[in-house]
Amino acid sequence: MKNWEADDTDEYCAAAADLADAESVCAQLAIPLTSVNFSDQYWDRVFEYFLAEYKAGRTPNPDVLCNKEIKFKAFLDYAIEQGADYVAMGHYARIRKQEGKFQLLKAKDNNKDQSYFLHLLNQHQLSKSLFPLGELPKTEVRKIAAKNNFITQNKKDSAGICFIGERRFKDFLQQFIPAQRGVMQTPDGEEIGHHDGLMYYTIGQRKGLHIGGQQQGDGSPWYVADKLVDKNILIVVQGSDNPLLYKKSLTAIKLHWISGQAPATPYTCKAKIRYRQADEACTITHINNNQCKMEFENPQWAITPGQSVVFYDGDICLGGGIIDK
Repeated sequence: MKNWEADDTDEYCAAAADLADAESVCAQLAIPLTSVNFSDQYWDRVFEYFLAEYKAGRTPNPDVLCNKEIKFKAFLDYAIEQGADYVAMGHYARIRKQEGKFQLLKAKDNNKDQSYFLHLLNQHQLSKSLFPLGELPKTEVRKIAAKNNFITQNKKDSAGICFIGERRFKDFLQQFIPAQRGVMQTPDGEEIGHHDGLMYYTIGQRKGLHIGGQQQGDGSPWYVADKLVDKNILIVVQGSDNPLLYKKSLTAIKLHWISGQAPATPYTCKAKIRYRQADEACTITHINNNQCKMEFENPQWAITPGQSVVFYDGDICLGGGIIDK
């Protein structure tokens, strides 16, 4: 499955190498390989949203939308048209059917669990999907590949946004969105430097601010605390423990519930605001018009508009939404 065509070169994109690896494994297993291109759908359904969010000053997560719109929609539809009963994916997650409903569960290997990226899947998509790696630790998967002498046995784990590849994020983004320089300020309004464009920065960012020489207080590092999009101002604070980097509440929009039904509020569960974060106790206090308000038991660091908040009940992924504020 190929999802990206623009500037598709070996320098940036691993598609050619991935195809060669797949051809090698399929040849060993004596199974046919079909290649299909969804780059147009990816551009329309994922990449244009990605750009729009950055233009609005938010930090989107395209991998979440790619799963919903491409891997478990465009690809799933294609597979069913070809006569498939299911699609088997390499995601680290599990599926369970209980009382007539399909549940998305965390993987047994908690270090590799990818349910966070799959929280937009619906009942139909789960009913047609298999996650054969969900019960296995990644170390065991590599052992199986080595035992079968697959060329992929030591393949590097994929990371980051697939269409950006190894290049600098800033270099990629400025090809599509014109940058507008602006002022960096402290919360008190003191000008501390200049930013290259709000789209290049995310809440909690430390690297790349280039204001290390502006020492105040105890000389702690600077972090991005807020974006004033309407004024094109970046708010920065010193120290990772600065109170302005912590919030106990948020509003989420574009909610999706895997069961198809929202819970009655107030609803106590756990949630995470970024991948690999530990689940945090919270209460969803209000749900209305496809958005919710929620309170965490403990203050959360660097809540980032545009990212996903995903809800859990133990190992069960309940769904999630997009952090609005």
